[in-house]
Amino acid sequence: MPITIRPPTIADAATIADFNGKLAWETEHKQLDPPTVMRGVHTQLADASKGWYLLACNGEDVVGQLAISFEWSDWRNGWFWWIQSVYVRADARGKGVYRQLYEAVLRRAKSAGNVAAIRLYVERDNAAGQATYRALGMEKSTYEVYEKSV
Repeated sequence: MPITIRPPTIADAATIADFNGKLAWETEHKQLDPPTVMRGVHTQLADASKGWYLLACNGEDVVGQLAISFEWSDWRNGWFWWIQSVYVRADARGKGVYRQLYEAVLRRAKSAGNVAAIRLYVERDNAAGQATYRALGMEKSTYEVYEKSV
């Protein structure tokens, strides 16, 4: 499968929102509110300070995605790029789609010159995702993630 990696256009918003909904259901059994997700995707596409997406395509067909969001580290005087919203369509899994997306992020991070690290979080029970991330050279962090919804 010949894969190309590209940034999205506004025309890709519905696909990204759909993939985000499928991701939430497959990984966390969470049903997202489609209008909220669509507004969130449009907001991020319109404002790169909130992050950006990359799409993996087989011809014109979008088969995978990921998003990058940012966290400033005063300790490292650089950015952490957080990989989020990772989704590869079921029929494209196991074919190196995520690897190509990840390698594109690494190239961008290295060329930016101010990225301290690439990070992501993964569900504790997502063994396949964890194995993929380890195979690409990522290591488990010493940090635990806590949150409080507001």
